[in-house]
Amino acid sequence: MQPLATDLDHSRLRHSTAALAHSVSPAAWRAALEVRPADAVVASAVRVGVAVALVLVVGGLLDVPQLSGFAALGALSSAFARNEPYRVLAGKVAVVGACVVAYVGLGAGLGVAGLGSAPVIALLSLAAGVAFWLLGAFGIPGPGPVVLIFAAAGASGYAGTAAELWAALAAAAAGAAVGWVVTMSPALLNPHGPSRIAVARALAAVSALETVPDGERDAARSAARSALAKAGQTIAAAGPEPSGHARELLALLAAAETVVDTGTYDHVLARGEDFALLETELRKVRRDLPIPRVGPVPGDHCAEPARPEHFLRTGVRKLRAPELLTGTAKVVAAALAAGLIAFALGVAHPLWATMGALAALQGTNYQHTVQRAIQRLLGNAAGAVLAAAVFAAALGYWPLVVIITLGQVLAEIYVVRNYALASIAVTTVALLLTGLGEPVGAAVAAGRVIDTLIGVVAGVLVAALTVPRGDLVVGSA
Repeated sequence: MQPLATDLDHSRLRHSTAALAHSVSPAAWRAALEVRPADAVVASAVRVGVAVALVLVVGGLLDVPQLSGFAALGALSSAFARNEPYRVLAGKVAVVGACVVAYVGLGAGLGVAGLGSAPVIALLSLAAGVAFWLLGAFGIPGPGPVVLIFAAAGASGYAGTAAELWAALAAAAAGAAVGWVVTMSPALLNPHGPSRIAVARALAAVSALETVPDGERDAARSAARSALAKAGQTIAAAGPEPSGHARELLALLAAAETVVDTGTYDHVLARGEDFALLETELRKVRRDLPIPRVGPVPGDHCAEPARPEHFLRTGVRKLRAPELLTGTAKVVAAALAAGLIAFALGVAHPLWATMGALAALQGTNYQHTVQRAIQRLLGNAAGAVLAAAVFAAALGYWPLVVIITLGQVLAEIYVVRNYALASIAVTTVALLLTGLGEPVGAAVAAGRVIDTLIGVVAGVLVAALTVPRGDLVVGSA
């Protein structure tokens, strides 16, 4: 058995070495710089900006600038679960808001307890794993657990008394409430918005079939079917009974499905250019859409999709998923290692290293982990330079509010296109939030880069040492 064990150890080592080689390969860095197309991001980005701006303005008027930072973190709950049906969105954003409040309470409690840096790093590393675990199980996409750990880290440095703890909690709760209201406000004007966007994306996938080369047609058809199924689930999740407009959208999906099935538009009262026009119109707030009808098809072709199970019920079952528990263990290990290394090196904010490791390990696979690590490092470096320039200008509170709001909107617009570009704005906003009501020198920006470097290296190392054998590792060429 010993030779076999040795062979397995060598195989594991070769696999991890190849993974590490990929992290410094030109291909990995080129992929990190790729800017992808994205749709339906401006409206949601503006809503997040409005939520953050509202709480910062109120905080300024009440002359509580530091507390307005915690309120802004609560308002960032509006950045999660974008484009979900409003019935689902209401629950998910409320869960995130409650988590922000809880993590502010945790951090503030640690600050009041007066624990040393090492115990705080250990506890917040464990909390990072819990945040990763919960958001993953309940399927809540968005900025991720980094927001929660940033809230906890900020609160631990702010609160030294019970009064400050309660004040931070109240501010975070108020911000979360504002974020929820702003997030849900479009439901009054355009309740079918998320369903329409999902259908528009499905039509785009169907329309793309006309220009796909023959060798890629099967994959494109599979992608179109997936988009159609997702759109149907979005409509089904929007309410217990489909409204008139929802039934029109279902009929449009049926028409699109017929096109995929037959490979032609002959069976629907629309052509490819009509689908492209409808895709554009569906993104607008209007209802007077001519829905192309399908010719004679089986009666169940337009049947209402089954309503998805509630995300809380699904999430409870996923809490014990082995892959999620494994990912959680990786997050805790990398966050703890990064934080303790940064602390041992004497950096001013070792918890930022913890957040760097956490952000890197939000990747869906090893290649994505490396890509996010590179993007976060580059974005943090550029964002730190911008923040240092703002600090050097010694602007007052209100100019900072404008910069933070614009930065948050840009972060939301670019997060889907390229995480490095989004990280520039995120880093600038995060550093400026730490400077609200408290003078901060440009040196804090340089410290952010060092901490991030420690964090992403720790994250990539843990990912490389534990990368599954089935996870493809690209060569370094």
